[in-house]
Amino acid sequence: MKLTGGCYCGAVRYEAEGEPMMMAQCHCRECQYITGGSPNVFVAMSPDSFRYTKGAPKQFARKDLENPRTREFCAECGTHVVTRPPRPVVIIKVGTLDEPGRIMPQVAIYTIDKQPFHHVPEGMPAFERLPQQ
Repeated sequence: MKLTGGCYCGAVRYEAEGEPMMMAQCHCRECQYITGGSPNVFVAMSPDSFRYTKGAPKQFARKDLENPRTREFCAECGTHVVTRPPRPVVIIKVGTLDEPGRIMPQVAIYTIDKQPFHHVPEGMPAFERLPQQ
């Protein structure tokens, strides 16, 4: 699968190619902060399959956490493009894809933090934390 996308203003562009490691919606409290309250819909890809094709994102990682995630976003418009957790994976925000409809979340994770107004589609596997591998 080849994915392309970028930020709202077009200053940052990327592409990723390969099989997704996970397509999901995350309900964790951290994602709620980043999205403004909704679950985060994402596709996880290998870091080797991802590259920026235009511009360079600004990065942010909390200094008060032992193993923080690094958030990458456009310095011009603020669009959050990807997250890089401590493990080797790139979490691409589905809303930044050129064709977001190509991604269908297959699982809901961190539902322990789910808000009453969040929706998990009927029949979608849901886990309080990460599913066991």
